[in-house]
Amino acid sequence: MNFIHPIIIVSTLVFLLLLLGYIGVPLWVWSLYFAALLVTVRAPIWTWVIFGAIALIFNIPIIRQNIITSPLIKAIKAFNLLPKISDTERAAIEAGNVWVDGEFFSGKPNFQRINQEPYPLVTPELQAFLDGPVEQVCRMVSDWEIYRRKDLPPEVWDYLKQERFLGMMIPQEYGGLGFSNFAYSNVMTKLASRSFTHVATVGVTNSLGPAKLLLRYGTEEQKNYYLPRLARGEEIPCFALTEPTAGSDAASIKSEGTVFRGDDGKLYLRLNWKKRYITLAAIATLLGLAFKLRDPENYLGKGKEVGITCVLIPTDTPGVIMGRRHDPMGVPFYNSPTEGHNVIIPVEQIIGGVEQAGNGWKMLMQSLAAGRGISFPASCTGVAKLVARVTSAHAVVRQQFGLSIGRFEGVEEPLARIGGLTYLMEAARTYTCGAVDKGEQPAVISAIAKYSLTEISRKIINDGMDIMGGAGICRGPRNLLANIYTATPISITVEGANILTRTLMIFGQGAIRCHPYVYQEITALSQSDVTAFDQAFWHHLGLTVRNTFRAKLLYLTRGNLAASPVSGATAKYYRKLQWAAATFALLTDIAMFSFGGTLKRREKLTGRFADILTWMYLATATLRRFEAEGRKAEDLPFVHWAMQYAFAQMQEAFEGIFQNLFVPVLGNFLTWWWRLNPIGSLPDDKLGAEVAHKLQTPGQIRDRLTAGIHIPRSSDEALGRLEKAFTLLSQAEPLLKTIKNASHAGKLPQLKPDELISAALKAGVISEKDVELICEAEFARNDAIQVDSFSLEEYMQGSQSFGDKVIKPQILF
Repeated sequence: MNFIHPIIIVSTLVFLLLLLGYIGVPLWVWSLYFAALLVTVRAPIWTWVIFGAIALIFNIPIIRQNIITSPLIKAIKAFNLLPKISDTERAAIEAGNVWVDGEFFSGKPNFQRINQEPYPLVTPELQAFLDGPVEQVCRMVSDWEIYRRKDLPPEVWDYLKQERFLGMMIPQEYGGLGFSNFAYSNVMTKLASRSFTHVATVGVTNSLGPAKLLLRYGTEEQKNYYLPRLARGEEIPCFALTEPTAGSDAASIKSEGTVFRGDDGKLYLRLNWKKRYITLAAIATLLGLAFKLRDPENYLGKGKEVGITCVLIPTDTPGVIMGRRHDPMGVPFYNSPTEGHNVIIPVEQIIGGVEQAGNGWKMLMQSLAAGRGISFPASCTGVAKLVARVTSAHAVVRQQFGLSIGRFEGVEEPLARIGGLTYLMEAARTYTCGAVDKGEQPAVISAIAKYSLTEISRKIINDGMDIMGGAGICRGPRNLLANIYTATPISITVEGANILTRTLMIFGQGAIRCHPYVYQEITALSQSDVTAFDQAFWHHLGLTVRNTFRAKLLYLTRGNLAASPVSGATAKYYRKLQWAAATFALLTDIAMFSFGGTLKRREKLTGRFADILTWMYLATATLRRFEAEGRKAEDLPFVHWAMQYAFAQMQEAFEGIFQNLFVPVLGNFLTWWWRLNPIGSLPDDKLGAEVAHKLQTPGQIRDRLTAGIHIPRSSDEALGRLEKAFTLLSQAEPLLKTIKNASHAGKLPQLKPDELISAALKAGVISEKDVELICEAEFARNDAIQVDSFSLEEYMQGSQSFGDKVIKPQILF
C-alpha cells in the first residue's frame, strides 16, 4: 500500500496538470494547483515564501504591471519583438472584420457555432433569373464567336443593359436588381461556364467599379445621379488604381491631384495620372480614379498632404486619354491603359464629397475586404464545374484500345481531383457568400477564397487539358477548354497577385488581425498603455500554454481527444481540424515570439502558415456544405476525397514550417516527429476511383456537382454534342456488355465489333431497337470526338479580321 499510494498521487497530479492545460484555466487556478503540489510534496517554509511572492506578483495586476510588464514593454520596443505598422498597413489590417478565421487562430475552433453560419440556397426567384435572362445571354453568343470578334456582339451588350446585368448589385430603388452577393455569385458562376469575357465585363461593373464605392460612401446627390445611370448601362464604369510602379503595393501610387480655387471662386482638382490594367477603360464613360491629393493652401482644412482620394471623372472631360487596349493572353475583354493630363474637375466629384477626401485607401480596403471573396471565386467555380462536366463526358466518349479512357487508372487520377476539388470549391464559394450577405466583411477569408479558388481552378483546368489531349489544344468552336486555359493566369494575377496574397495578406494580415490578442498588444505598445498591454499579453501567454497542451495531446491521440459537433462519417474530420488548429495556433505564437517584427519578411514561413489556414477554411466549408445539403450519403466519396486532400496539404505545410523555423537540430526533429504521426495523406486510389466513377455516371450526383452552369441542349453546340454522346453511350453500355458477355460465353462468334452486333441481333441477344440505340450512340461518339480545322485562307482571315463575319471551320471525319 505504501508503494501504491505515491503512484496514485503522482498520477492524479499529472492528470490534473494535463486537464488544466488542455482546458486552459486562469492564472489563479494554476496558482492553486502549484499550491496543492507544494502541500503534496511537503515543501519547506522557504519554498512557500518564494511561491507566495511569485503568486502575488503575477496575480495582482497593479504589482505585475510595475514589476514585470513595464520592463517587458521596454525590452519589446528595444528588440523590435512586435511588428511596426504603417498607416496604410493599419488601414488594410482594420478593413473588414474577423469571422471564423479568428476561431482557427484561437487554437480551439467552436464548430458548433461555425456550423450555424449561413449556407445560402438558390431561391425560386434567383433560379428564374438564372433560367431566364442568364440562360438567354449565354445562348446569344458562343465563346468562340466572342474570341473571333474580340468583343461581345452589339446585341449582347444591349441585352446586358436591358436586363440590368450591369447593375445587379445596385438596389432596386436606384433601378438595379438589388441582388445579394450570393445571387450575384450564382450569375457569375453560370456566365463563367460560357465565357471569361462575360464575367470580366459584368464583374467589373458590379464589384470593382464606382457603383460599389458610391453605395457605401457616396453622397445622396451622387447616388441619385449616378446609380440609376449605371444600373441602366447608360454609364459604363471602370476604376483605375494600378500604375506602372504601383501594383501589389497600391498605396505607393504616384497619380496626383491638387486643390485650387478657380476664377469663379469654387474649388477644383487638377489631376494627372498614368494607369494600366484597367478593365473596361477603353469604352468607359465614367472613370473612378485613386490618386494622392495635395492641398497647398489647405482649402479643405485637412492639411497640405490630404492622402489617397477617390473621384469620379466623366471620360469626355478634356485631358482624359482613353481608347487603347492591352491584350491579356488574347482574352477579348476590354483591359486598358488610361492617362490624364491637367484634368480639371470640381471637388464635388470626390466620392463621398469633401468629407471623404484622404480616405480613399480606407475605402478601397473596406470594399475589397468582402468583394475579393465573391467575383473570382464564383468565376473559378463555374470553370471547375464546366471542366468536370466536359472531362467526365469526354472520358466516356473517347476510346483508346477499345475502352473508354475514363476506365484507365491514369485518367481516373485527374478525374478524381476534378470531382473532389469541384465539390470543395462550390462549398467555399457558397459559405463565403453567406458570410458577406450576413453582414460580415471577412478580409482574410476573402483573400483565402480568392487565392485558393483561383489556384485550385488552375489545377483543375490543367487536369482537364491533360484528359482532353489533342481535343483540348486544337482551337475552334468545338474546343471547350483552350480559351479557359489561356485565361487562367488573369484570375491568378488581378485583385491581388496570388504570391503576395498568400504570403502577406492571408497570414501576414491574419496573424495580426485575427489573433485574439496580437493587435491589442501592438495597439497598446504604440500608445504606451501598460494596463491594456498587460491584460492582452498575459492572456496571450495563457493561450499559448493552453495550445501547447492541446497540440501535444491531440497529436498523441490523433485528434480523438477533441469533441465533434456531429456523429457519423465526418466526425473524425472535425476532431482532426481541432488538432490542426491547436498546432497552427501554437506554431503561430512560437514564430511571432521567435522572429518578432521580422516575421512578415520570412515569406517561405508565412506562406506555409497561410497554406494551413487556407486548407482549414476550405475543409470547414466542405463540412458545412455536407451538413447544409442534408448529409447526402451519395456525396460522401466527394467529401472524403476533399477532406483527405485538405489534410494532406496541411501536412505538407506543417513540415515546411518546421524546416523553416531555423532552430538547429530541433527543426529536423520536429519534421521527423510530424511525419511519424502525420495529420493527413493524399486520398487512396480506391476512393479516387469511386469519385471518378460517380463523375462518369449520368444522374443526380453528377448533375448536382455541376449544377448552375450553362449546358446547351442543342447538338449543334460543342457541349450539347458531347452531352448527347455521353448520354447515348451510357444507355448503350449495358447492351454492349450483354453482347460481350454472350461472346465470352460462346453464344456468339468472335467477330469485329460491328459484325458482332449483327450476329447478336440474329441470335436474339439484342433487339432491333437496341441496335438503333447502339448505332446512334456510335455515330454520336464519332461526331463528338472530331476537332476543328481551317483552310489556309480561312485561318489567315480569322487571325486578321474581327468584324461581323465569323469563320466556321471544317470538320474532317
